[in-house]
Amino acid sequence: MRHIAYVGISSLAIALSLAGCAATGGSRTSAVTTADIQRGMTPDGVLADLRAGNERFVSSRSTSYDWLGQAERTARGQYPKAIILSCLDSRVPVEVVFDQGIGDIFVGRVAGNIEDVDQLGSMEFGTKAAGAKLIVVLGHTECGAVKGAIDRAELGHLTALLESIDAAIATVPTGGLGRTSKDGAYVDRAVEANVRHTVRDILAQSTVLSDLVAAGDLRVVGAVYDLRSGRVRWLDA
Repeated sequence: MRHIAYVGISSLAIALSLAGCAATGGSRTSAVTTADIQRGMTPDGVLADLRAGNERFVSSRSTSYDWLGQAERTARGQYPKAIILSCLDSRVPVEVVFDQGIGDIFVGRVAGNIEDVDQLGSMEFGTKAAGAKLIVVLGHTECGAVKGAIDRAELGHLTALLESIDAAIATVPTGGLGRTSKDGAYVDRAVEANVRHTVRDILAQSTVLSDLVAAGDLRVVGAVYDLRSGRVRWLDA
């Protein structure tokens, strides 16, 4: 059984944005996503918003947030625009790389960005009940979980988690070195295959989510975050 760790906004996101604000001396925004704003959003519009946010991040133009102001304004309700299923990796601070504030996105995190019944239930809540318009499965370069699955690493409950990635890896042609995490190009292909596999699983296993997609109220897309550049590469989006 897959086990998911589900978390909200990261302390790293807060620290980086506060540090950036202090360095620039610029004004901070306390604006948040409201019910009216969320109702006016479309899946394509939310995707464009996340794309633009990542462009601001890689260009060192991230928004300066008034975090306490946003915390106060969102305390009585939340109207997120998207759900991001990310790897557990500490080098992927999701709110930061998409330049999003408190209340803007749901974030689910687990090694290898895989889904299980708990994560699917969370996504169904986040979309059908809470109104999010987009689900992003976010893998990243040099993923330790994918490397562990490639090398068939074993460690307690981690063994079962890594086995969940094996079906995706099995679809990836090996290079001259065979199935090994020492082959960087092979790891890159496996990371992408794992993201695509999770996207397909989400739609296949949840009629709630697939019905929302069919109605045009939701998109489910895959992406890969580059640890070195900070840039998100979108897959078929």
